[in-house]
Amino acid sequence: MARNFDVIAMGNAIVDVIAPVDDAFLLTHKIAKGVMTLIDEFRANQLYNAFEERREAAGGSAANTMAGLASLGARGIFVGKVKSDRLGESFSESMRDIGVRFATAPATDGPSTACCLIAVADDGQRSMSTYLGASRELGAADIKVAEIAAADILYIEGYLWDTDSAKAASRKAIEIAKEAGTKIAFTLSDPFCVGRYREEFLELLENDLDILFANEEEAKALFEVETFDEVLQRIESWNGIAALTRSAKGCVVANGGEVHVIDAAPVARVVDTTGAGDAFAAGFLFGLVRGKDLGDSGRLGVLAAAEIISHYGARPEVSLEVLAGEAGLV
Repeated sequence: MARNFDVIAMGNAIVDVIAPVDDAFLLTHKIAKGVMTLIDEFRANQLYNAFEERREAAGGSAANTMAGLASLGARGIFVGKVKSDRLGESFSESMRDIGVRFATAPATDGPSTACCLIAVADDGQRSMSTYLGASRELGAADIKVAEIAAADILYIEGYLWDTDSAKAASRKAIEIAKEAGTKIAFTLSDPFCVGRYREEFLELLENDLDILFANEEEAKALFEVETFDEVLQRIESWNGIAALTRSAKGCVVANGGEVHVIDAAPVARVVDTTGAGDAFAAGFLFGLVRGKDLGDSGRLGVLAAAEIISHYGARPEVSLEVLAGEAGLV
């Protein structure tokens, strides 16, 4: 089958609600700083009303990555579940508007479309309170063999392991990808997510994955080590490609004995780190599907991340394709 798409991504389809806050707000509302916490619909409504300044945008980790890929000029498909409601229609329209195929059938009953309340502190750190809603309804029936076989890379977010049905959908997609020769990429998503499913993620690493995305804390949690050097020692014995982000220190890309240390791209001011890792994944995956070496793929990743953290929101505000061209990376 012809590869008509660069990347097919699976993730939670979520509408982001972003608001600037101070540390006092986080304490008052008992929000854990810098991590993602799962909440129920009542808590979601409570926090939504507490936010004084709100900005809404279609989001979710893998969907943000697809937005970054689209901005670079890639062809992508997103697989995720919304409900047939106002937010669900908004999410679908948003994906279509940026040129990403989104054909997952919406749920007609059950929970409402998911939302993520993102509290952005003065230092740019984001604290996410996520109501998964309809996104939890993603299931094996939503996985289409033809879509996965038509893409060069299947990209899955670790958050999908939080529901049995989405995990089953992910495992089905992985088996289809292996049969079709589609490369499999996986992002660890969050240190607490790693804590919940560490053994299963290690099993995926051993048996299924070609590409792993993780930040420093997630990688330490996966291998249960204290230092980044120990992470690299563990990664060196793995046959796949590891793209490890280190915030202001840039990233390290490793494939066995081949290791690239790449500085972070300069940013005048860090405004909001929401989606930095998602954007990095977009740039890195774009490099791979365009035949770039690991070093240039990493540089595309840090360039995309730098654009995202320079403003509020997890989607590019200027063309990443133009920025990459100016940097001589496309």
